[in-house]
Amino acid sequence: MKLERPDLSQVDGKVLAYIEALEQELHLRAMRARAAVEAEEPPVDNTPLEPNEPPTTINLITLSAHGMIKRTPRHHFSRQRRGGMGIFDLETRGDDNPISLALADESQTLLIFTNRAHVFRLPLSKLPESPIRSRGEALSDRFSFESGEMPVAILPDQASGYIALASANGLVRCLRHHLFGEHLRPNAAMIDTREGGDLVSVCWTPGNADLFILTQKGQAIRFAEKNLSPKGDAAIRLAAGDRVTAVASITEESNLFIISADGKGTVRQMLGFAANKSSGGGGKMAIKSDRTIGAAAVTPDDDIFLITRVGKLIRFKAAEVPITEGVVQGVLCMAMRADEVTAMVVSPSKL
Repeated sequence: MKLERPDLSQVDGKVLAYIEALEQELHLRAMRARAAVEAEEPPVDNTPLEPNEPPTTINLITLSAHGMIKRTPRHHFSRQRRGGMGIFDLETRGDDNPISLALADESQTLLIFTNRAHVFRLPLSKLPESPIRSRGEALSDRFSFESGEMPVAILPDQASGYIALASANGLVRCLRHHLFGEHLRPNAAMIDTREGGDLVSVCWTPGNADLFILTQKGQAIRFAEKNLSPKGDAAIRLAAGDRVTAVASITEESNLFIISADGKGTVRQMLGFAANKSSGGGGKMAIKSDRTIGAAAVTPDDDIFLITRVGKLIRFKAAEVPITEGVVQGVLCMAMRADEVTAMVVSPSKL
């Protein structure tokens, strides 16, 4: 209901002056708030979107908390502008929300990681193609999980490099690619979850890069991956109630996209985020957030995919997120309505 200013001609002069002072203060506050938003978040470009990409063999893989997985060709997902509502993709039931996204060519094999740090291989060609807004199939029909074991992340296989694994309590370990090959033992734990807690994040890294460890409360640490011992080390000293949410591979020249559950994200320049000489130190703030979801290196030509708890998905250009040197709250990347972001993936322009 719209309120109109009543007739105040009969109001006592002192009361009227007080009301007018309050009105002026509210007006000034609104102007300051608008100026702050405009300073941090440039207006979104409303020029028409580019045409959809031509058919490709690259697929978007979506994974739910209870192990429902599906693949859909990437070209079926058109780009939107940053801050849009997205479209419904993975259909799940009850609390079975999406928890991981990945991109892979149909010729590749997926590496499926569980909270117990076990890994399972699934050739993407054996996973039937599914349309947008579908359920996919249950991983439990293909693999035997332990009681309480759940999938947490997906990576496409590679013929070189290392996989960095991070646990909730901050234990990080890097393992060579051949350990995840055709002779992989599915029952072999890749990190000690009894010590480090559940596995929460994985990424590919070349072996000579830096690792960026991000916590739920927006704290982070950066160090050379070569500094880790073969069995893994404590990567970051966590504050009470905090936990690790992401591990990313970066270089000095990298820009890192960070997204929070509220749909706000930022791209941080790593030139302004100094590396520690070793792992295990205290973190410093990377983003103003109480609940980060993920992080990955990006270039302006890359695409970013986000998915929410109710299965809504958005694709937009990384160039639409301003690059920052310092700590910010971030800009709106996806509109949230009683919803939250649960997973992200970056699609490199060369992919």
